[in-house]
Amino acid sequence: MSQKQPQRPQAEQQQQQPIKYGDVFQVSGELANKPITPQDAATMQTAENVALGHIQKGGPAAVMQSAASVNRNRGAVTSGNVAGDQGVTVSEAEVAGHHIITEAVGDQVVGQYVVGEPKSVAALMKSGDDQVTIGEALEAAALSAGEKPVEQSDAAAIQAAEVRATGLMQVIPGGVAAKAQGAASQNARTMRDEDKTKLGDVLADASTLLPKDKVVTREDAEGVIGAEIRNQPELVTYPGGVAASMAAAARLNQNK
Repeated sequence: MSQKQPQRPQAEQQQQQPIKYGDVFQVSGELANKPITPQDAATMQTAENVALGHIQKGGPAAVMQSAASVNRNRGAVTSGNVAGDQGVTVSEAEVAGHHIITEAVGDQVVGQYVVGEPKSVAALMKSGDDQVTIGEALEAAALSAGEKPVEQSDAAAIQAAEVRATGLMQVIPGGVAAKAQGAASQNARTMRDEDKTKLGDVLADASTLLPKDKVVTREDAEGVIGAEIRNQPELVTYPGGVAASMAAAARLNQNK
């Protein structure tokens, strides 16, 4: 005599359903019914990092990362990447003196908010008509994130910036990248934050430590962002740090 298999409670069945785009964003149609995967979240994170220099706190990328983590833990994740297939955009506009960021997947908006440039980079642009160089962007990071202890992610970003500025593929002895790498290595062996070397100590005179310099481009910023993210366990950039300052400088240069 065959026995009936016990039925899972409906609440438990519901709990295993993946979080979809329509559950967390005001979207419709086919997109609303698509589950959010880690690949979707990574695509939006990359777009935000390139456009903003960081992951916006509480923004679409952060929401998607949380949803993707829940889906993964539920075992309800598929391997798709709707964001990659439909394309993501992070666009900027000035409205009544406010800097508005709009993020979209395909043609549907998933986030809109007001942001400001890192004050140090904006101040550099207001100080003259010349465009911001890599050395100046690094010095801007010394102002906006000067109290941050130097970590490996910072050293990697600074090295990428030095390579972009000089065109040389090796670390320059006594240069800003060598200084940053030495600080990161020493800080890793130092227990108290107050005893660690800070970004301000390394980057305050970055322009003078670069034998060559150049105006920051979007490609430069993308290279530095990638270096910082790859060496950061949480795969994010530091607000006002090296990658953020480079991204802000590239945007400002583009608008000159």
